[in-house]
Amino acid sequence: MEMRKKLVFLASSIFMAMTTQGQVYLDPQAPLEERVKDALSRMTTQEKIKVLHAQSKFTSAGVPRLGIRQLNMDDGPHGVREELEWNSWRAAGWTNDYIVAFPSLTCLAATWNRDLSVAYGNAVSEEFAFRGKDVMLGPGVNIQRTPLNGRAFEYMGEDPYLAGEMVVPYICSAQANGVACCLKHFVLNDQETDRFSVNVNVSERALREIYLKPFEKAVRQAHVYTIMGSYNLWKNVHCCQNDELLNGILKQEWGWDGALVSDWGGTTDTWQAATGGLDIEMGTYTDGKLRESEFTYDDYYLARPFEKLINEGKIPMSVLDDKVSRVLRTIFRTAMNPQKVIGSQCSEAHYEVCQRIGEEGIVLLKNGSFSGSSKKEGILPLTDEKLERLASSSSRGEKRGCRILVVGENATRSLTQGGGSSELKTLHDVSPLEALRDLYAADDSTCSVTYAQGYVSGRALYDKVDQVSEEENARLKAEAIEQAKNADLIIYIGGLNKNHKQDCENGDRASYDLSFGQNELITELAQIQKNMVVVIFGGNPYAAPWLDKVSALLQCWYLGSESGNALFNVLFGLVNPSGKLPVTFAKKYEDYPYVQYGAEAYPGVNKQVHYREDIYVGYRHFTTKKVQPLFPFGFGLSYTTFQYSKPVVNGNSVSVQVTNTGSRAGKEVVQLYIGHEQCSEDRPVKELKGFEKIWLDPGETQTVSFDITPEMLSFFSQQLGKWTVEPGKYRLYVGGSSAEEKNFTTYSLGM
Repeated sequence: MEMRKKLVFLASSIFMAMTTQGQVYLDPQAPLEERVKDALSRMTTQEKIKVLHAQSKFTSAGVPRLGIRQLNMDDGPHGVREELEWNSWRAAGWTNDYIVAFPSLTCLAATWNRDLSVAYGNAVSEEFAFRGKDVMLGPGVNIQRTPLNGRAFEYMGEDPYLAGEMVVPYICSAQANGVACCLKHFVLNDQETDRFSVNVNVSERALREIYLKPFEKAVRQAHVYTIMGSYNLWKNVHCCQNDELLNGILKQEWGWDGALVSDWGGTTDTWQAATGGLDIEMGTYTDGKLRESEFTYDDYYLARPFEKLINEGKIPMSVLDDKVSRVLRTIFRTAMNPQKVIGSQCSEAHYEVCQRIGEEGIVLLKNGSFSGSSKKEGILPLTDEKLERLASSSSRGEKRGCRILVVGENATRSLTQGGGSSELKTLHDVSPLEALRDLYAADDSTCSVTYAQGYVSGRALYDKVDQVSEEENARLKAEAIEQAKNADLIIYIGGLNKNHKQDCENGDRASYDLSFGQNELITELAQIQKNMVVVIFGGNPYAAPWLDKVSALLQCWYLGSESGNALFNVLFGLVNPSGKLPVTFAKKYEDYPYVQYGAEAYPGVNKQVHYREDIYVGYRHFTTKKVQPLFPFGFGLSYTTFQYSKPVVNGNSVSVQVTNTGSRAGKEVVQLYIGHEQCSEDRPVKELKGFEKIWLDPGETQTVSFDITPEMLSFFSQQLGKWTVEPGKYRLYVGGSSAEEKNFTTYSLGM
């Protein structure tokens, strides 16, 4: 009892001492702006400067004297990056930083499911919180302008409306847990080639309608706490310190009150950074306490050089105070948020979310019939009855189980490793081959599973290509071809990976084709065994010259830790596929809109890239210019079928009835596209303006309605320099993809 009295007295004494020194803040439950104003009034100029730049690879300073915590950041958006040393890129060697790898953001976008976006943001932020992180560097909403973009797997496709609709729930859910999202990369970071130095030339209309739009939605609807500037330049000024972009558009026009964080090393000038809207400078040479060079954290552009300009009166104190206020808001919203969750790591619930997103993100692109079938039916799902029919008889006429041959490196390769900053250290991953072998592990199994690697791609390296022996690939190919002769069914599991020049930061793909001789391998396998299901992993479209030779094609993106289980459930019909493409798959690379303009349009000439295709990105080009794609934006098959009624306009809404005409329950994404028939300025024939994902039992009909708002009809007028809505007749297309042309109705405005 005496000890307890002493502890209470000691605590009271500390409280009284802090009060007399003026260091006790308003209650943590007090209004945010009161807390910011109070803290700002107590800080010295030097302390204000300290919070504006890094103090380690992934932290920025707080104010220890005042009890203000530092900000702990880490890479996302698919999971928390493993812990690194304080001041190097070397792994710290912890044994408690294993996490769940969630599916890539292209996979999330392919679900077209806002509820799954909520679940994703909640689960991944719980892992960040448990690791003591305050800021998650992600998600990303840069537009997939080119299928060669090495970092497109981190983004949400080619359409700004889809990206915006899918990122808002993610951000809201994550930030409700007290973890700030750092939305990236603001803006026009649409290629990895020359990403540090390329200047992007783009019309204001394309900038507003295509590239800024998902960021604007995240600011206005999700109130994202932090945003990361991009490496590239716009109007010949780096985007991390671009006054017109950051102060003019983001902070003044959009009214954003958060903190702008530089990409690591994206800051190049003290005056531009100080006056151009940057709030936290990270990673400029990343040198500091270990003295990697003479350049220390206090030498950053927003460190002593900025303090000198303030003390000399060359930059007003109000500029500094605005930056510090934004950083304090972030700290109070996260590190010092009394409602921040404790979180959890590698929980059963997180693996469940991972698997659900993977299952709904898988897109069934082809499901042709199989040999041995007497009726017209798709080879998928692989039911027991189909597998029995696929099995051939032995030479003695005896029946035996179906012999399944799995071919392809991605059947066993870890696709959570590599890719650059999004590389993840997972507790466990379920590979496709592992999941399949677990199914048929029993001695009395009706099927046997064998494996042939088929090709080798080398190690996952960040900035160089691991050279692979041509002799080794030839040997692996020959082995696969030989084993195919005895197979009743081939499941090919290949595609891209996270090597340099594949899906990886700091480099774009070298070709639209699948690498490592996969096109030739698939073609030769299909010549031996027609019953062949192709499963492709990756974050980008690709050429598929073998498409008419295989029975089925599944696009899987990167599915995370539960990759094998998610794929298995779709292949064998435990889950009816419902994913839809968030990007257009062209038949050939030359069909993409920018290609016709040559190197000037991509990757640029003399560090200048010109977006000559303007607003005609992705499906906007394919539908308007009537270029037939391999697979259109929004496309995806199901194991059931859906029938749409003719859409009906009633006042300012349009509705359609959708019926499941098949024999299986399933989900369908009902998509609304709008086009203006006689606009005063050039516009695409149609643009995505709404979508809903619905569940339908066999024979069930649902009515889906969309309210028509002025925002849906607006465009950014290059002539007027503002958003405008013109009267006239609009076409409202409702269907299962951007290719739907016949199922439309008209809507008149002001006529």
